[in-house]
Amino acid sequence: MRQTDLNRLQVFTAVVEAGGFTAAAERLGITKSQVSLQVARLEAELGHALFTRSTRRVAATEAGQQLYADSAPLLAGLQGALARLGSAGELEGRLRITAGASYSDGVLGSLLADFAAQHPRLEVELIASDIKLDLLAEGIDVAVRGGILRDSSLRAVKLGGFAQVPVAAPGLFARMGRPSAPEQLNGQPWVALTVLASPLTWHFTHPDGRRATVRARAAMRVNSANVVRECARAGVGCTVLPDYMVREELADGRLLALLPDWQLPGAGIYAVYPAGRYPPVKVRAFIDFLRGRLGEGSGAVGSW
Repeated sequence: MRQTDLNRLQVFTAVVEAGGFTAAAERLGITKSQVSLQVARLEAELGHALFTRSTRRVAATEAGQQLYADSAPLLAGLQGALARLGSAGELEGRLRITAGASYSDGVLGSLLADFAAQHPRLEVELIASDIKLDLLAEGIDVAVRGGILRDSSLRAVKLGGFAQVPVAAPGLFARMGRPSAPEQLNGQPWVALTVLASPLTWHFTHPDGRRATVRARAAMRVNSANVVRECARAGVGCTVLPDYMVREELADGRLLALLPDWQLPGAGIYAVYPAGRYPPVKVRAFIDFLRGRLGEGSGAVGSW
């Protein structure tokens, strides 16, 4: 038998622990097809099927369970040794981070304060901008981005997620009437966030399986989510904003939720960094910190 690539064992372990190929891909920051390929090659090398697959679930076979029981503790020990070597001493130097202005104000700012306090010898720089900067050209170590990522040469790790909430001011509700179906929003005035790929087209789903597409009319176009929120509160038009931006407004009535029985696709929060198998220790430490605080698991160094 040929010598087994330890990276394939790491992918195999991630599938077992995450419970599926998609979840393992998000955990490792690679594509689902790459996970499937590495597992298939490992199975070919070992001459055993490691998983049974169906449309609903992925489960380890008896051989897969045995391999996991034997290899997981060894991999964890190796990864721990490498992590200790890579993180020896305090984090130093400069860590340049970029994130959207609204996410920086509403979520990331307080987390960065905690992270900086834990690493006093590290200089943390935040560039809050709704413009997606070129990480290599700007010398940025890591970007925190929300939404649905486009394919690129960058690597990404999922940190958490958020709901997209369609909202409008009470005064606008009064003028246009409370909509009961997405079709009633077609042609309504909209405050369009121009950094989105399709800021005037929204795809709704209902719990009973119905789907509907809204094509709105731009009353205003803005490239800042914070300004979009201000315009929506002023009644300029309807809009869609992340849940973390409108919690207070929905609670005190300054904004009302459109179509509460319908949903828009959920979106993710990702840490994005330049390609390369292993990011610098300071980047790994920051991403692991965010993953632990934002709900996508502890993000141990061994998950890279």
